[in-house]
Amino acid sequence: MPVSKKEVVKLDNCRACDSSDLLLFLQLGPTPVPNGFLKAHHRHKAEKFYPLDVCFCKDCGLVQLAHVVSPKVMFKNYVYIPSTSETMRIHFTSLTKQAIKKTNAKEEDMVLDIGSNDGTLLNAFKIQKMKILGVDPAENLAKKANKEGINTICALFTKELAKKIKKEYGQVKIITATNVVAHIHDLHDFLEGIKILLSGKGLFIAEFPYLCDLIEEVEFDTIYQEHLSYFSISPFDKLLKKHGLKLIDVERLSVHGGSVRVFISNKGVNSLEVKKLLQLEKNKKLLSPETYLKFRRKVDKIRHELVQQLWSLRLKGKSIVGYGASAKGNVMLNYCRIGPETLDYIVDSIPYKQGKYTPGMHIPIYPEAKLLEDMPDYTLLLAWNFADEIIKKQAEYRKRGGKFILAIPKLAIV
Repeated sequence: MPVSKKEVVKLDNCRACDSSDLLLFLQLGPTPVPNGFLKAHHRHKAEKFYPLDVCFCKDCGLVQLAHVVSPKVMFKNYVYIPSTSETMRIHFTSLTKQAIKKTNAKEEDMVLDIGSNDGTLLNAFKIQKMKILGVDPAENLAKKANKEGINTICALFTKELAKKIKKEYGQVKIITATNVVAHIHDLHDFLEGIKILLSGKGLFIAEFPYLCDLIEEVEFDTIYQEHLSYFSISPFDKLLKKHGLKLIDVERLSVHGGSVRVFISNKGVNSLEVKKLLQLEKNKKLLSPETYLKFRRKVDKIRHELVQQLWSLRLKGKSIVGYGASAKGNVMLNYCRIGPETLDYIVDSIPYKQGKYTPGMHIPIYPEAKLLEDMPDYTLLLAWNFADEIIKKQAEYRKRGGKFILAIPKLAIV
């Protein structure tokens, strides 16, 4: 199905520094929107496919998508919900405690969560008796959060919205944005909004996948249309300085295949940890175009080896299913052209996805219980970022002889 110009815009200049010196180094598409799960009666209709091209800015070092898909397409009904993962619930509780400690926040201080999803993180702050406000563009999630007592504005966070929030609530002590900044096209407008709202002694705490881990572990399936930017610390620090914001600390995290938690304030200097990561990025040559050309060759190798392995098992009469109908899984399936002739079905814990079909490849999705009912010989672990949690949860499957296949960073059967 044709895509209109209103739905997708080509990027000619870097969204951080406005340079036109962009190197196109990877093409994973075109693919459908990765969370565009299909109902049974829709799976025979034509889908819309969008470009998935990745560029490196030779001037500031930002890695970014070459096209921007309209947020109306991406976020109207969003299906990733962190509360379904024990890993993420623990993660958010830890973040809450750390934020309160670092800011010396008190009861009734204001917390704003941008991209607040179903309110899982804000609920942890609410338990600590803090005033909370969420902002999220997904209508389904904002409605759910408000219904559960998490005050949420259904909108994209912009400078104009920041002005309205300041007028109604005043400045904010703690602003959080977990896996949100990478989704923002107009980074300058976004950071102007942060500057307007952040109180003098407040902290803006953001988390996003770390480019160094993505490159090192060949996590190409974390690249999809909603993730517009792939940050290393160097271009991010330069970007903040343009808006009078200071990167005062950074912490590396294992969540989502390797992320960073950054701490930003109105005043301060780079901590030792920030300086260490800036040096690491130099050592890893993250500002060199050749690094990204090598990455592309590794991606091609993973695709070749995975497809070869799956077909080899199929030719031997083995049954194979998938685990985790995730956005990254759909990138993998579409890029490698893995469909229902290879995977019989996919199991997933989220009820919303069950009974639907994956975008592009149209593989049916079932509840997790089907794994033990059917006992397929092999299960391709598509939600590999939760591998430890899933493998532990499915100990009985492995005990009975079932095996998991992991493709990233290299092919392995466990």
